[in-house]
Amino acid sequence: MPISPRSKVQSPKSSVDNRLLTVPAKVNDKDQDVGHWTLGFRLSVTDLRKSFSSPAGERLEVLRGVSFAADAGQAVAIVGASGAGKSTLLHLIGGLEEADHGRIVLGSFEVDRASPATLAKFRRKHIGLVFQFHHLLSDLNAAENVALPLMIARAGRREAMTQAVQSLGNLALGSRNAHPVGHLSGGEQQRVAVCRALITQPSLVLADEPTGNLDASLAEEIGETLVAYARSRGAIVLLATHNERLAQLCDSILVLKEGRLHESGRV
Repeated sequence: MPISPRSKVQSPKSSVDNRLLTVPAKVNDKDQDVGHWTLGFRLSVTDLRKSFSSPAGERLEVLRGVSFAADAGQAVAIVGASGAGKSTLLHLIGGLEEADHGRIVLGSFEVDRASPATLAKFRRKHIGLVFQFHHLLSDLNAAENVALPLMIARAGRREAMTQAVQSLGNLALGSRNAHPVGHLSGGEQQRVAVCRALITQPSLVLADEPTGNLDASLAEEIGETLVAYARSRGAIVLLATHNERLAQLCDSILVLKEGRLHESGRV
């Protein structure tokens, strides 16, 4: 896949840490350590393929051999038209769906070879998810929604709520902590969703059209928050979007078209 000179994303054929691309003869899922991730990790995606069956029984190829790599501290925009496969790509990387073919390696963790139970544990510890339709829990207030991942990870309620309130304050939502999420505006709800995704300080953030329903100023604010998180925490942020302005905030742009990644550049 060609990459423009301005891009900071490296091809998986790079000489840097090619050991991550070596396919072992056999992997024991129990040997994969989900609790530790070495600093300076890399995301490597190699020859990823995925297809679905249409209602008419036709086989639809969504991804046709996607390969790219990104390193800690980078924010990468994945752009393309609706239906190009952006969501599918993020779901495969996050272990939410299973690929037909290909390799996905996060640090030393092999997503494509892990069991569902191991993947679930890995996501809780290392992956933050932001969706276009935020999926907040309507029976919880803003702070409780943000604190939930910490409590699932067995943090005490007081500690989790303290961190949630602080996180919401950082995004100018300090006065909305105790408000039911149904009483918040769309932009406020999405900022709550971003706080929830980042509260566990994940090493990988997958943001799927996180600003699709927001006005330009709010979209840019959320994009800047995600990019700043990648750089300040040494994390990887993958931002799927059709918004060119949002994509330009990132370190690199990858264009997904007809199931393949093309030259990085403008939408």
